[in-house]
Amino acid sequence: MWAGPAPLILPVMPTLCRDCLTIYDTGTRCTACRSPRKIAHPELLDLTIAHMDCDAFYASVEKRDNPDLADKPVIIGGGRRGVVSTACYVARIKGVKSAMPMFQALKLCPEAVVVSPRMDAYVEASRAIRTMMDDLTPNVEPLSLDEAFMDMTGTVRLHGAPPAVMLARLIKRMKEEVGLSGSIGLSHNKFLAKVASDLDKPRGFSVIGKAETTEFLRPKPVRLIWGIGPVAQESLGKAGIRTFDDLLRWDRRNLHDRFGDMGERLYGLARGEDPRQVSSNTPVKGISNETTFNDDTNDSDILDGHIWRMAEKVSARAKAKDIAGRVVTLKLKTSAHKSITRRRSLHTPTQLADTIYRTARGLFDQAGDMGPFRLLGVGISQLTAAQDADKTGDLLDPDAGKRAKAEEASDIIRKKFGAKAIIKGRALR
Repeated sequence: MWAGPAPLILPVMPTLCRDCLTIYDTGTRCTACRSPRKIAHPELLDLTIAHMDCDAFYASVEKRDNPDLADKPVIIGGGRRGVVSTACYVARIKGVKSAMPMFQALKLCPEAVVVSPRMDAYVEASRAIRTMMDDLTPNVEPLSLDEAFMDMTGTVRLHGAPPAVMLARLIKRMKEEVGLSGSIGLSHNKFLAKVASDLDKPRGFSVIGKAETTEFLRPKPVRLIWGIGPVAQESLGKAGIRTFDDLLRWDRRNLHDRFGDMGERLYGLARGEDPRQVSSNTPVKGISNETTFNDDTNDSDILDGHIWRMAEKVSARAKAKDIAGRVVTLKLKTSAHKSITRRRSLHTPTQLADTIYRTARGLFDQAGDMGPFRLLGVGISQLTAAQDADKTGDLLDPDAGKRAKAEEASDIIRKKFGAKAIIKGRALR
């Protein structure tokens, strides 16, 4: 007698509830709290290399500190003649992108609220999140204020739970204690962990396992590789390389002959191989920030605004790491792809935004007639401990000491009374 079709037997797969952190077998909802927010993967409990990226970090800090902005499109940047530093996801849906001229962003999203950057608030939030990551593992490698790699190898005994559980707990703790969200990428190396963290933003948790690596990468565009920008994409495209599948057709020698050292790197990444270790002890050689414009520009106001905002970001990262730089660097790339680099050594190392800005602006004045420009960057190098920074005044600029003391005093006040206690005048332009 026929009893109907055999029951469907679903494969058992480790599944983690992202709300209550229960681990269970395959199912549409958590067996403990019935939440549908889950992450399931055959290698979920075995992978140990993670990348955490805060969601629209600057904009999220502004929305946290001003609840009236919660449901509104928010753009972080300067005035109408400035540029977009970053934007929340509501504004991004309308097409707003980082480095976009503000007038263009406001055409796309006229209802957006424009907020001037508050680097001190972002540094404060970054430090709090870094402390939480340090609680998980000693191997934390920050990339910027809002993202870092973590190697969770060997932490199961310490926490009594697999890395995936602790990473989900980190995101919950960030939301509860700092009021910010983040996305997690979990895999077996740094390259794939960073790729994974971008797959499901915001508030995402994505996994790329060893067994699926090659098939996952095959159809993906090579721009997925960190550091492959428009120029490199154009060079690869001329060789017929647009996807990872295209890369796999090349042998190691031919890639090296065509692209040099980059070819060696591409050969490994095409196969999902990345030997780099997560290391919190990797010496920092420099701190920099740069952007590529959507449209080449010679507009002095836009470029000056960029230099100031980059100086603020470099300063904030230096202060967060308690380091300073003796050399300020300005990087430019013209519309003809000609790279221009200018450096100036200071009498004393600095971590002050004012000093970095004024030095970089002076360097720009030496090369500003070579535009229009498609890329601009500001950085510091020859790093040293912050205790050695900004010790002497400038005889050619008698007000430099006053500005330095004002910036240092502002930092102290903000740290004690909150990021909104003082807002610099330049940030309001």
